[in-house]
Amino acid sequence: MSVEMRTISSSNGDLRPEYQFIVDTVKPGSSVLDLGCGGGELMKALQKQKRARVQGIELSDVAVQSCVEKGLFVYHGDLNEGLADFNDNSVDYVILTSTIQVLQRPDLLILEAGRVGKQCVISVPNFGYWRVRLQLMFQGVMPKTSRLPYEWYDTPNIHLTTISDFTRFCRQNNLRIIDKTYLVVGEKECKRVRAFPNFFADYGIFVLRREDRASETD
Repeated sequence: MSVEMRTISSSNGDLRPEYQFIVDTVKPGSSVLDLGCGGGELMKALQKQKRARVQGIELSDVAVQSCVEKGLFVYHGDLNEGLADFNDNSVDYVILTSTIQVLQRPDLLILEAGRVGKQCVISVPNFGYWRVRLQLMFQGVMPKTSRLPYEWYDTPNIHLTTISDFTRFCRQNNLRIIDKTYLVVGEKECKRVRAFPNFFADYGIFVLRREDRASETD
């Protein structure tokens, strides 16, 4: 396995280590729509580090209140209802961080994100990670990891995927992956995986755009 240890430091002490890779992806001054933005930690980091014009959509009342307390603009909404209120190509980046696996139809929201955003940044926990495979093979129980910490009966994750599954989905739906980062994520640091990511990485971050849009700009 080829890995690169990278310890993340951030001006926002509450920022999860994998989020810094997403912040680094966004160009300064960009407009960003964060889908399933939680308490707004990533949006605040983008605002502070990249002077991004940020807005989010979140279902949890508690998380929405946390965003408001941070001075962030957030819509209270259900992502399962889509993005009909947003025009085509209306923001520079649409971000989904560990969101697609909790949706009823993640495929539809990914396609909607590709319509609304000039680029999309989508992260997924990888169910093909070697620790997951070993737990299922040798213990015969639903796996639990730091990325997937729930019991089978109380998990919000209803559509788990692997890095290979997600890559195939993009290819089949005219979504061009223009950058990708594979990680093993710890509490305070990340290991960047360079080889066999579907086996060795527990987290993937993909930057993509619609193929017809890519052909217009290439």
